[in-house]
Amino acid sequence: MMQRQIINILTRRLGNGQQMRPLSVTAQRREIFKVQSAEDFDKKVKNSQQPVIVDFFATWCNPCKLLTPRIENIVGEQAGSIKLAKVDIDEHSELALDYDVAAVPVLVVMQNGKEVQRMVGLQDEDKIRAWVAAAVKQTKK
Repeated sequence: MMQRQIINILTRRLGNGQQMRPLSVTAQRREIFKVQSAEDFDKKVKNSQQPVIVDFFATWCNPCKLLTPRIENIVGEQAGSIKLAKVDIDEHSELALDYDVAAVPVLVVMQNGKEVQRMVGLQDEDKIRAWVAAAVKQTKK
C-alpha cells in the first residue's frame, strides 16, 4: 500500500508525461520474512545476531490482518536495525506452543535466541512504534 501511495505522489509530480522509473522496496523486504520450518526459525531467528520481532499470527485472525501493515511499516522505518519474522500458528503450531502463544496476534522480540519482550493483541501504531524503538534500544546495550 505504501508503494502505491509513493507512486501516486510521483505520478502527480511527473504529470507532464515523463516516464517514471519503478521503485524498489527490496531493502524493507529483506528485513521481513515468513518462517518456513522449525529449522528456518532456528537459523533466522534464534541464531540471529540482530534482534528479531516474531509475529505469531493466523490467516483467519482479523486483528492480525490489521496489525500486519502496521508492524511491517514500523520495522521498515528502523532501517535494518531489527528484523520481522512472520510465524503462521496454523502451519507452525509447535513454535506457538514453545512460545506460549495462547491467542493471536503476539509479537515477541528475540535477541541471542532468548525472548526479551512481548506484546499481545492489536495495538495502535504509536504504541507499536514506541515498543519497537524500546526493543531496538534495549538490544543495543
